[in-house]
Amino acid sequence: MATARDIMHKGVESISEHETLDVAAKRMRDAGIGALAITDSDGGLRGVLTDRDIVLRCVAIGHDPAAVRTAELMNGKPVAAKADDDAESVVAAMAEKRVRRIPVLDGDELVGMISEADVARNLGAAQAGALAVAIRAN
Repeated sequence: MATARDIMHKGVESISEHETLDVAAKRMRDAGIGALAITDSDGGLRGVLTDRDIVLRCVAIGHDPAAVRTAELMNGKPVAAKADDDAESVVAAMAEKRVRRIPVLDGDELVGMISEADVARNLGAAQAGALAVAIRAN
């Protein structure tokens, strides 16, 4: 049975909770990614910031991304998977929480990220399709 570690993208990009959204957007652009893990000063996971968050929760309401910190867009405790969790249970948690990406932790260390594309690539079209439907359900 596959684990989160087996299907995750290793080398997850992260950004400090004190950094501004314009810096985050540039990092996403330069890395060709749509999300960054938000970390505290000790490297602990605080949340996940997506390009969609920046657009809808900052730019679209007239805020200046250079004046808004990543921490300002965090909501509660982040959804995360443990590296040794069963991959199917991770996908079920993503569907339940309606998240497109989930960070993977090994203890307290951030070791990867699982996206919808990782699910499709590693678990097949049926699971990826079911996840997509669950995320987009009303």
